[in-house]
This record gives sequence, C-alpha cells and structure tokens, in this order.
Amino acid sequence: MKSCPQHTFQILTKRPNRMAEFTDAKGFSVLPNVWLGTSVENANAVERIEMLKNVRTAIRFVSFEPLIGPVGELELDCIHWAIIGGESGPGSRPMKEEWLEEIEKQCRKFQTAFFFKQWGGSNKKSTGRHYKGRVWSEYPQHSPA
Repeated sequence: MKSCPQHTFQILTKRPNRMAEFTDAKGFSVLPNVWLGTSVENANAVERIEMLKNVRTAIRFVSFEPLIGPVGELELDCIHWAIIGGESGPGSRPMKEEWLEEIEKQCRKFQTAFFFKQWGGSNKKSTGRHYKGRVWSEYPQHSPA
C-alpha cells in the first residue's frame, strides 16, 4: 500500500478494537491512501463506531451495509465517511427509508460524507440508488493524518 500511493485502499472489519491494536503497534505508519472502517448493520453493532475512533488512520469510515435495522442516535464525530446500502440477493431483507434518513441526518450533523450505495433487494439493479430524487456519492474531503 505504501508503494502504491496512486491507489486508495479501504480496509473494513467487524473488529475495530483489533484494528486499533494493530494501528497502535510500534512502527505503524498512517498512510493517506489507506482508509480504515467498520461495518454496522443495525443498532446491535453501533458500539463498533466508538471502537473505530481509536484507530489511527487518515480516513475513518462506517459501512452501514447491509443495513438490516435502525441504528438509532449516533456519534459520528471523527468519522469521515458513511456508506449505506441495503441487503441484496435472493431472500434479502428490505431496507426502510426511515433508517436511511436517520443516518443521513446524522451525517449532516457531524459533517460526515454520505454515500448511498444501493437500496438492495433480490435484483439490486432494479431498485437503484436514488434517494430524495438524486444519487448521493459524497467522499471525504480531506485526510487528517
């Protein structure tokens, strides 16, 4: 990753506490092209966001994907990017618009970039990625490292 600065690497985990241990290790270098994140699928996994805040990285992101339930009140300070998407494929559970709206409002409050990836469903191409009449493809604007 260090030898390929022209690329942006996104590393996602469900164990941000372990990622924090790794980034705290002696000799670890924060690279501006390596973004570290965690997945949060519903309110039961929200504690991962607080753990992610202990990770040393240029960009911290949360992947709310697949979003299978509401997440409730969030503290997105120090979180640079949120990616939201519904579950896809046969037997996928539907994502409710109010769950998406809840996250979007909190992204605005904390100035977190908001990227809506997809509604999901058994045929995700047919449901698309429009929300409030547009496509949302925000990216983090800076690298704080």
